[in-house]
Amino acid sequence: MTPSSPAERSRHDADRDDDGTVEVVGGISTLADPRRPRPGAAARARLAAIVFWGNLVCQIGIIVTGGVVRLTGSGLGCSTWPNCEPGSFTPELTLEAGIHPFIEFGNRTLTGVVSVFAIALLLVSFLWLRHKGGGFLLLAALPLIGTGIQALLGAIVVWLHLHPGAVSPHFLVSPVLVAISAVLVVRLYGGDGARRPRVPAALRWMFAAMAALGFAVLVLGTLVTGSGPHSGDAEYPARLPFDPRTISWLHADSVMLFCGLLVGLLISLYLVRSARPARRAAWGLVGVTLLQAAIGYTQYFTGLPEVLVGMHLLGAALFAAAIAWCGAALFTWSPDEAADPADIPAASTEGTR
Repeated sequence: MTPSSPAERSRHDADRDDDGTVEVVGGISTLADPRRPRPGAAARARLAAIVFWGNLVCQIGIIVTGGVVRLTGSGLGCSTWPNCEPGSFTPELTLEAGIHPFIEFGNRTLTGVVSVFAIALLLVSFLWLRHKGGGFLLLAALPLIGTGIQALLGAIVVWLHLHPGAVSPHFLVSPVLVAISAVLVVRLYGGDGARRPRVPAALRWMFAAMAALGFAVLVLGTLVTGSGPHSGDAEYPARLPFDPRTISWLHADSVMLFCGLLVGLLISLYLVRSARPARRAAWGLVGVTLLQAAIGYTQYFTGLPEVLVGMHLLGAALFAAAIAWCGAALFTWSPDEAADPADIPAASTEGTR
């Protein structure tokens, strides 16, 4: 996923900010502190890119490792939380438990890595990116807040012995955090001006409906999983009281409806001659959606093999990221780019970052 970015400027001096000079390198603008000449503009931009992309990759990665926990039946490899076992924070190798405690503990450990990137993202935003506005800083705080919520939900899942009614919300927070992280990456490269629409309001409403349906697709996907064979632990096979075939059909129908809206949005973007970043993001979402649908149908008709189910979980994370990228690409924060003509009067008074 490549976010839209302004052309790289050879000079570093850009606009003035109340707290210092905004310098642009590689399409990333950072705020220089005149009292601390180092790190320089290039180093700040590089570190910001590493942190923002690293946060996105970790948010996606923990969905995959959570899937590995479920698919290997390691959900209760650690019987309690935050300790793995009563009186022991780390797992112990036993013949009875095998590697399951280590798989579950590894997933918990990745939560620490996610937290480190979320904290770093918030610090980088406050130190070097606060000129992007209060809305950006609020968005930058959400990955850390969401990771804390996820840790609490993970504990509840263990305490309730992997009941699918708890597992589903635990999963659904993660795609939301992936979407937020994807928007942050787009915003990192997307300029520092007021937010202005690239497309007419009708297309933005169409996207909003499509995004809501996309979340419904993910919700139905968790219901399919909660009704199917992969409970996460053979000793506690709690399942939702749905017929797996029926809920799978509903899930597939929602995907078809989503695809219809996506095709309509893509055609509309060309009809209104929208900016290239918006069309490129829509095509990216088309590619991810088709790949995810192909994996979903294949796993259904081949008896839900673990490898394909794991790939489908990765696809769900990429699906959330692609929806967010597409939505962010319908707007511009660059003062050098023209907004949609129908919205210029409103955008000029909006002043929202």
